[in-house]
Amino acid sequence: MDTDPRKRKAEPGERQDGGSKRAKGKRNWDMPRRGGAESRAIQPGDTGIWATCAMKKEAKSVSDLRDLFQEYVIKLYGTTEANGTAADDSDSDGGDIEAEIKKELADIRKPTTKPLFTSLKLDTQCLMFFRTRSPVEPVSFVHKICQDIADGAQPRNLRYVKRLTPITATDKATPQGLEAVAKQVLAPHFHGSDQAGKKFAIRSSIRNNKEFSRDEVIKTVAAAVGPGHKVDLKGYDLLILVEIYKNVLGMSVVGSNFEKLKRFNIEELRHPPQTTVSEAKIGSKDPIESKEDV
Repeated sequence: MDTDPRKRKAEPGERQDGGSKRAKGKRNWDMPRRGGAESRAIQPGDTGIWATCAMKKEAKSVSDLRDLFQEYVIKLYGTTEANGTAADDSDSDGGDIEAEIKKELADIRKPTTKPLFTSLKLDTQCLMFFRTRSPVEPVSFVHKICQDIADGAQPRNLRYVKRLTPITATDKATPQGLEAVAKQVLAPHFHGSDQAGKKFAIRSSIRNNKEFSRDEVIKTVAAAVGPGHKVDLKGYDLLILVEIYKNVLGMSVVGSNFEKLKRFNIEELRHPPQTTVSEAKIGSKDPIESKEDV
């Protein structure tokens, strides 16, 4: 019998023929991936920009918009830190194991500063979302881009991009979430002592969500606007945009030149349609867009 005191008994579950060696062919992946599942989806509290594009041109449009946003970040904020690696732009699962480990280690060593823009992968065609962070303010940022194009600027490589929609705040797509976002977003525009007598309209878009009706959204948002203001669908001072996608909703307030700026439709600003009125009504809509004024 071996009584060497330097040896210890094997603990339960340990292999007798190899100490603590793992089973052949298995690897330990306890290292957390940087930017987990939550970073790949729109989250309550996010600010950002919705974008629509031509069918099956999402990847190209994301790349083109990154370049455009980078240009305007430098122009407006004097910084070049617009773009980091998007949380979902490439999925390396199933790739080279050693390369994956090196990438994880390199990412961990990088500064933790978040990019100003992060594109999030959606499972809906023609639709994209860019999460933003300070100092980017989505409404003024998108407005500047569209105003410049209306004034004659011709950004490169935006062949497939259609509409941009800024989002000031998001929450869960619940009645409580809608009330919370409305309170947050509308207060600076309607609730101040110098904000009385505003004319407003509401435009909603509901995608992949059967819990909300437009009437319900309109009623809640109009109530949040409060007294002292009136609805004016054509001559509004402010337009409230409500975007509901699956289980998240977002809201923003834009100015009276929204229609003049083609509802922030870059394609129409760059190439004003030279068609008849009836043809324009058919061809000017985004592939998945469904909106109406209230």
